[in-house]
Amino acid sequence: MRIAQVAPLFESVPPRLYGGTERVVSHLTEELVWQGHDVTLFASGDSVTSARLVAPCRRSLRLDESCIDQLAHHVLMMEQVFAAAGSFDVIHFHIDYLHFPVSRRLRLPRLTTLHGRLDIPDLAPLYREYRTEPVVSISDAQRRPLRWANWLATIPHGLPESLFRLEPLPGDYLAFLGRISPEKGVEHAIEIARRAGMKLRLAAKVDRVDREYFETVVRPLLQGPGVEFLGEISEGEKQEFLGSAYALLFPVVWPEPFGLVMIEAMACGTPVVAFPNGSVPEVLTEGVTGFICKGVEAAVEAVARVAGLSRLECRRTFDARFTAARMASDYVRVYQRVAQSRASSRSTPAGHEREYPARRALSGSGELFPGA
Repeated sequence: MRIAQVAPLFESVPPRLYGGTERVVSHLTEELVWQGHDVTLFASGDSVTSARLVAPCRRSLRLDESCIDQLAHHVLMMEQVFAAAGSFDVIHFHIDYLHFPVSRRLRLPRLTTLHGRLDIPDLAPLYREYRTEPVVSISDAQRRPLRWANWLATIPHGLPESLFRLEPLPGDYLAFLGRISPEKGVEHAIEIARRAGMKLRLAAKVDRVDREYFETVVRPLLQGPGVEFLGEISEGEKQEFLGSAYALLFPVVWPEPFGLVMIEAMACGTPVVAFPNGSVPEVLTEGVTGFICKGVEAAVEAVARVAGLSRLECRRTFDARFTAARMASDYVRVYQRVAQSRASSRSTPAGHEREYPARRALSGSGELFPGA
């Protein structure tokens, strides 16, 4: 198939440091190319890909100190995508709703994977207006605030099988990886580690919007013993950081859409101790890949039980459920469905938007349109 992948421009594809969405787009793009598809990637100019790259900006916007208006670059990218739309069997957007007004009017063969939280009140009126837009969720929990949207599938993220390797022996510290923000619960991670009597290593970025939270809440907690703050780490540093950990702490206090770091840890064989919010119960297998805990006290107790888990089983679960090959195959089935719907809609009278069937997927099962 001729497939366009449209990525956000905030980070390169793949990102140099932090960047969940762009990392997933990279893994998906490379796997699709490997499977023999003709893929064009719309992304920042410092992206590295085996697909055809179309770059509306020279470098990723977050790290470009000369960039003042990030939206301008995304609007330019939209023009490039729409100008080339006839070259693709399907266009896969990863930029939320930015393209909706034009995509609907051009009636493009498209879908949008929504990567963020959807419980924000401002979003409901917008998605009701565009309720025929075909969208994909990354967990069933993510879609709950907008149950009535035109969901084509739930497709969990996946990673290349060779990206991480199993580390059979655990280390002597707990790990926290991601970003420093209130919803990620870093202060809970620090409390869990200290009460469990274990070292904690924090590898996380601090966005400008979270700087005050870091300075007033987190930094004072770093002064005590047993906590090491590393800042952002690169993709190449994750293997040692996660693989050498005793367990990953993931005490999120928000409706986590997916939580890529959980499957990164699983790929290394490292169990996860997490709070039961958002996608966590869908990603983790209780008592196999980690423990799902209702609060700090339960998490402290779970840390003591991590030694009884099999790191090999963590890796086996990753191989069975969260590979990039599985993710790409699931998406190809959706692409085919979208392309077929587009072909059959060419006879639909102008001005009548054809609605794609909104059928729920079975996560990771490959049965994306049961009953179709």
